[in-house]
Amino acid sequence: MAKQRMLKFVTLAKEMPEKRDARVRATDFSEIYREFADAKATEQASRCSQCGVPYCQTHCPLHNNIPDWLRLTAEGRLQEAYELSQQTNTFPEICGRICPQDRLCEGNCVIEQSGHGTVTIGAIEKYLTDTAWDMGWVKPIRPTAERAETVAIIGAGPGGLAAADVLRRAGVQVTVYERSDRAGGLMTYGIPGFKLEKDVVMQRISQLEAGGVQIVLNCNVGSDISFDALRGKHDAVLIATGVYRTRELEAPGVKAAGIVRAIDYLTASNRKDFGDDVAEFDSGVLNAAGTRVVVIGGGDTAMDCVRTAIRQGAVSVKCLYRRDRANMPGSQREVQNAEEEGVEFVWQAAPLGFDGNPVTSVLVQKMRLGAPDASGRRSPEPIAGGDYLEPADLVVQALGFDPEDLPAQWDTEALETTRWGTVKAAYGSHATNLPGVYAVGDIVRGASLVVWAIRDGREAGESILTYLEQGAQMAAE
Repeated sequence: MAKQRMLKFVTLAKEMPEKRDARVRATDFSEIYREFADAKATEQASRCSQCGVPYCQTHCPLHNNIPDWLRLTAEGRLQEAYELSQQTNTFPEICGRICPQDRLCEGNCVIEQSGHGTVTIGAIEKYLTDTAWDMGWVKPIRPTAERAETVAIIGAGPGGLAAADVLRRAGVQVTVYERSDRAGGLMTYGIPGFKLEKDVVMQRISQLEAGGVQIVLNCNVGSDISFDALRGKHDAVLIATGVYRTRELEAPGVKAAGIVRAIDYLTASNRKDFGDDVAEFDSGVLNAAGTRVVVIGGGDTAMDCVRTAIRQGAVSVKCLYRRDRANMPGSQREVQNAEEEGVEFVWQAAPLGFDGNPVTSVLVQKMRLGAPDASGRRSPEPIAGGDYLEPADLVVQALGFDPEDLPAQWDTEALETTRWGTVKAAYGSHATNLPGVYAVGDIVRGASLVVWAIRDGREAGESILTYLEQGAQMAAE
């Protein structure tokens, strides 16, 4: 009788890869988890219960075939497992590192719900893909036949690059226009190295370029080239710009020196990680070394900021969030990591104003949770007399992002947007109101997860292929 390789969750406990000691990891920007050894990955994959209705797959935005590649991993068939994961996910090595698995696949694992502890899906996915790169299983794209049609993609973030992958595999000529000096979007400059080391992103970008994807850097659509020119030059256009306009506080003293935007702070840190010259970092404007830091916000960007400040040598790091821990939007796993590294969370607290220029303190208002708002979440309300001064030399605003006004920037008022300023695109096809123009990712959804941008990009790539086929048929007729 064949040896039972799966359903071992009853006899095997959940194990995550070893986490580096907090005192050590807080001094560098290397990833905090060590690699799974082959035997441990196989063992943990064997805990999967092989559900008839796999909720892990259902709750993954990409609907990755998780149970099957866990089974293949448990059987030692690693190349097959990787190839299966690659069929639905353009960047599995990135999702394995930065997806909030505790809210998605792992959080909906059946054995987690039954009290046995989830299968560590993200860690196994990371192990699988890192093994694939090490073994040379990841190859450049080689289309079976080249096509004459060309597609412009505006933005080299996860959504744009996922679409580029789909289109190049079909032989379409793809040019990605990126306004920054490196591709990758927030994966490159927004997410710190301790969550996503930059060589992981760069190797995937190199693989796409080796497969024929052309990436034009330092090209700002609207100034360096017009949107209309792109439409005239290419058979289809995909908008994948992301959202970068920071939501800023409106409070007395908010314009003081020392109060900075999260995107500027994280970008400066990541540029230093690349070895770039960053004047604002070197001058101390965007460097937490020796300062008392207060980060305002409760999402994953705020978690990135507090953990970056610790690594830069801040004297103290506090995170203010107006709701309680249970109601914060960021990953609970990230909160735990931050606390281990020395971050202090001040729950149910909001800034009322700022003293000094440069800033010397934050006027903090203590809050309590009142009645639910329109979304069902309990609304924070101030506690009378519950205000105090919190000393601060550096304040980082991490309150989220809003879309830029693309129709105005691109002189394309005909492009329809929503009342929130996001580009209006059809569900599923991602087509905008302009013929041959599509949009994906945060510029459609608002600030969201990398995995959702990947899904959008893959779907849009397929929609563009259908559009190009229809155009070719009409031309033939």
